[in-house]
Amino acid sequence: MENMAYVVESKRSVAELGRLMEETAPKHNFRILAVHDVQETLGEKGFKIEPLRIYELCNAGFAYKALQSDVNVAMFMPCKIVLRQDNDKTTMTLVRPSMISQMLPESGLEDLAAKVEKQMAEIMNEIK
Repeated sequence: MENMAYVVESKRSVAELGRLMEETAPKHNFRILAVHDVQETLGEKGFKIEPLRIYELCNAGFAYKALQSDVNVAMFMPCKIVLRQDNDKTTMTLVRPSMISQMLPESGLEDLAAKVEKQMAEIMNEIK
């Protein structure tokens, strides 16, 4: 998973990291489109898990450029950062946008994907 995902660990709670993500993402020109509280959703059906949230983020400029290069990139949009509680730490995981360029090698998205990945990693490192 190391090559596929960018992972950052934190001592902060999922809730605190989520609040910080909501404050920080816009400063990096990303908008949070949705937050999926998986713990809550499964809890409604009686399933108990540790805190787990999926944040869907989008930078409209990057999204537009990517779609202009290859409309099939829409299958991988928006970018997601997963926050999950692991005992005394929280793990933040990002599927590397650079993986998209590998899955769509004809798209020419290598540079753009690298820029998106760099900015999303900056968000994660800033809030950790």
